[in-house]
Amino acid sequence: MKKQLSNLASLRGLLFIGLLALFVFPSCTSTQNIFNGQDLTGWKIHGTEKWYVDNGELVCESGPDKGYGYLATTKSYKNMDLQLEFKQEANGNSGVFFRSSLEGTKISGWQAEVAPPGNNSGGVYESYGRGWLIKPDPSLDKALKMGEWNKMRVLVVNDEVTTFINGQQMINLKDEKIGQASGQVALQIHDGGGIKVRWRNIKIKELP
Repeated sequence: MKKQLSNLASLRGLLFIGLLALFVFPSCTSTQNIFNGQDLTGWKIHGTEKWYVDNGELVCESGPDKGYGYLATTKSYKNMDLQLEFKQEANGNSGVFFRSSLEGTKISGWQAEVAPPGNNSGGVYESYGRGWLIKPDPSLDKALKMGEWNKMRVLVVNDEVTTFINGQQMINLKDEKIGQASGQVALQIHDGGGIKVRWRNIKIKELP
C-alpha cells in the first residue's frame, strides 16, 4: 500500500511539473497564431501600400505610390520557427523578414525571399547591408507553385537559418551577424507596382 501511495505521489509530482512548464514557459511549448484572420491586431503598416484582410486572408497589394511597403509585428523575436502560407496572385515579389527593425520604409534585417519563379525564393537577403547571403540551388525552384498556395517555413536558431518551401529545404546558413540580432517579423511588398500576394495561417513558435 505504501508503495502504491509513493508511486501516486510521484505521478502527481510529475503532472505538477508538466503543468508548471506549460504556464511558466508557454513560448517554448506552443505555437502562436500571429494573424487572427479578422484584422491587423499585433501588426503595424509601414508605407503607403495596401494591407487588408479579405475572406480571412491577409492581402498585400501595390498602391498608387508603387513603393516599398511592410507589415511588421509589434513584438520582437529571436529564436523561432515561423510557418505561413502565401499565394502570389500578381507578380508576387515579396518576402518574409526576420530579426528586423524599421524606420519608415527603411528596413534593417534579413529577408527570406518570396518571388516569382526563377528569382531565388527561399534565399536570404540582407537589406541595406551585404545583399544576398545565400541563394537556393536553381534546381530547387520547382518547389514554388506560382498562383497556388505555398507553405513557407523559416527556422532561426542563434546564428543558423534554414528555409523551406512546400517541405523542400531551400537553404541552410550560419552567420555571426544574424546570431547577434533580434527583431520583428515583417512581410514585404516590393516597389514597382502590380504586386498582389495573399497570406494565411501565419504561426510562430518561439524557441529557447
